[in-house]
Amino acid sequence: MNTIHIYTDGSSRGNPGPGGFGVILMWNNHRKEISKGYQHTTNNRMELLAVITGLEAITKKDLPIVVYSDSQYVVKAIEEGWLKNWIKTNFKGGKKNKDLWERYYDLAENLNVKLKWVKGHADNPYNNRCDELATSAADGKNLAADEGYEEAQASL
Repeated sequence: MNTIHIYTDGSSRGNPGPGGFGVILMWNNHRKEISKGYQHTTNNRMELLAVITGLEAITKKDLPIVVYSDSQYVVKAIEEGWLKNWIKTNFKGGKKNKDLWERYYDLAENLNVKLKWVKGHADNPYNNRCDELATSAADGKNLAADEGYEEAQASL
């Protein structure tokens, strides 16, 4: 069976600060790049939003999916079961990015997804391209509002 490969990266200029993400989706001979920038966010939010955006862009939901990320925060939360515990305890203890984690969880529930960690800023050309997309998006004009981040900050 064919596998969909998704490379992702997130970036923020300051943490928090302007941020962006980059995604490359690959399946057979098809390749698609996606990026977006935000006015005020964090690196972890952009790393996670990159994964979510990649999964949301998939139209062939019945194929296995491998997501490559250089974020240990994202990969370990999913692959080591942290997220399941956070969901079970309703993010007790003030775990951050609840809005995005719940969005990922609902999305991935019906997908065959495996996350793999890749070393960032190393020799992986797809990860490096995602980094270029993410940083360009963060440095771009007409940045979107990260509403989840803004709401979380307002409630502090």
